[in-house]
Amino acid sequence: MLAPAEKTANLIDPVALRRAFGTFVTGVTVITTRDADGTPRGMTANSFTSVSLDPPLLLVCVGKGAHSYGAFNSSDSFAVNLLHEAQTDVSNLFASKAANKFDTVSHDRVHTGAPILTDCLTWFDCTMHSRVDAGDHVVLIGEVQAFGTSPTAPLGFCRGRYANVKDPLPPGWLESQGMIVGYLIESDGHLLLRSDGKGGWGLPSAKRRIADNELKLDGGDALTLVPDDTFLYSVFDVSDGDPGYLIYRARLAQDSASVALSPGLKFFPIDQLPYDAIPTREISSMLRRYARESASKRFGIYMDSNDGGRLAMVGEAQPWATLPQS
Repeated sequence: MLAPAEKTANLIDPVALRRAFGTFVTGVTVITTRDADGTPRGMTANSFTSVSLDPPLLLVCVGKGAHSYGAFNSSDSFAVNLLHEAQTDVSNLFASKAANKFDTVSHDRVHTGAPILTDCLTWFDCTMHSRVDAGDHVVLIGEVQAFGTSPTAPLGFCRGRYANVKDPLPPGWLESQGMIVGYLIESDGHLLLRSDGKGGWGLPSAKRRIADNELKLDGGDALTLVPDDTFLYSVFDVSDGDPGYLIYRARLAQDSASVALSPGLKFFPIDQLPYDAIPTREISSMLRRYARESASKRFGIYMDSNDGGRLAMVGEAQPWATLPQS
């Protein structure tokens, strides 16, 4: 008589099992990382799920036969990019064995250095929490360090083909669940602020992150930034609202006096910022920290937490590809 494990293995038809698994409707993701020499690597995957909110964990599965398996199995970070309904071409590209997948797809760095697709439904930038060996796959469990989302409809997948998903956005969902991406844009000792139309001031924001060093602000203004001086600065929630804030510091590529700005945008001397006219306490506190750090040219990265947050000081930004890789 066969042992239970052997009997089960002989009774299960892998082709039929794959088809059965395929009846579960999923989204489509492109998972990305960098290999030992900093080269971006990515592949299409639909075995993705959320795991935990505290700590913030998710998981993806990578087949051991995948061309990028070695990179994912050795990296200490990765990103998950959920695709929207108009990205079947991106899904097909990253499902292929093309050598230069990233040449025609705009991507950027946010927190860990893993490539983030600048046009996608939702992205999660993760450090590696743990790996679990699971048969012919490895399960990567990532801890989310940053994320962003958009109001577009998702790309679905079922029975081995793409599926359309009717996705009416609930009223207020993006505002209450999304991250507000704000920028500390400095030029010649001045910082750019945006009027709230009520006598107060806040940070300029952008729905899309930087592509080709150009930042398109909410409201239509397009600014060219110095790429080496654009870096994550602060991640926090506000006490009187749902949205979280993802803040970058950046430097304008040209003199502020030569830039034509829309009404409502204004550069203030950093030593004369209008703190009393900034209605959000957390933003005001962050700007005071930025003014202090700007004076010493030593910047930190702040991460919110239940006990008051964490501040890590950082040195000069360096291109990832130039750093020694372990």
